[in-house]
Amino acid sequence: MPHPCDRRNFLHTTAASLLAAPLAATHATAAEPLPPAIDVHTHFYDPTRPQGVPWPNPKDKTLYRPVLPADFRKTVAGLNVGGTVAVEASPWLEDNQWLLDLAARDPIIVGVVGHLDVRQDEFAKQLRRFGKNPLFRGIRIGAAEVRLALEQKPVRDRLGWLAERGLSLDVNGGPDLPADVARLAKQLPNLRIIINHAGNVRIDGQPPPQDWRKGMSAAAAEKRVVCKVSALVEATRKMQGDAPGDVNFYRPELDALWNIFGEERLLYGSDWPVSERAAPYARTIGIVRGYLQSASRERQVRFFTQNAQTAYQLPAKKS
Repeated sequence: MPHPCDRRNFLHTTAASLLAAPLAATHATAAEPLPPAIDVHTHFYDPTRPQGVPWPNPKDKTLYRPVLPADFRKTVAGLNVGGTVAVEASPWLEDNQWLLDLAARDPIIVGVVGHLDVRQDEFAKQLRRFGKNPLFRGIRIGAAEVRLALEQKPVRDRLGWLAERGLSLDVNGGPDLPADVARLAKQLPNLRIIINHAGNVRIDGQPPPQDWRKGMSAAAAEKRVVCKVSALVEATRKMQGDAPGDVNFYRPELDALWNIFGEERLLYGSDWPVSERAAPYARTIGIVRGYLQSASRERQVRFFTQNAQTAYQLPAKKS
């Protein structure tokens, strides 16, 4: 039986919706439905494989289970989410191929962010191998690798190869990361850099720290840097499924992000299934939908769909 969400049709329909959208700002209505959202941050893995998985820990009762596209489809049923960018959380090289194979079988995965070690001399060979697959859209590194790239030209040059291939760099770290991202972006101006989880700033209903705002502003000054509005519920540090659903609790950070990056450089992401530690998926997406409920249709389409296509240069599935 064919999948209900063919990758080519999903992206084609989304593009057509954008071209048809009026230039003037108009509010979304029930008569003018939004195209399906692209969730730019999910993880897939299967602990039942013969080799197991390096993450998550078997002691994690919430996460340690098979998490596959069928599970994601079930989770987002009725929530108007039509595709996802899967982010590899395993350091094992061949798990990049495992995830690409998963994406080839199920078009709900519209792109893959892999994991390659930028410190290794084999990086170039590995990048050529996986970069041949149009679903491979870049890699993710942590704050330590960002600092290493700032200090060591060979590592920085390897990251530059991503830009040469039209790929992006996801970066994950704490609230001090955006300042380092700004410095890296100055040295690699052609590289699209995607800050994960809004820099993992803590959300407590109060205005965000000034140091975080300053770092984010410096990063946003570099035009190829974008930011995922993701992992919001985890940022509340409430991990028993009781993260608040009230939009106003998140409004100080959301207002800051929109003021800093603008509507064309923010992407929707959930961090599912990790987000389930703090809240069910419907609450996670409901927070940002609630924040944008009075925004123009054009603005909502950009955040939930168009910006993801631009940041990752998402391909259509070949027939």
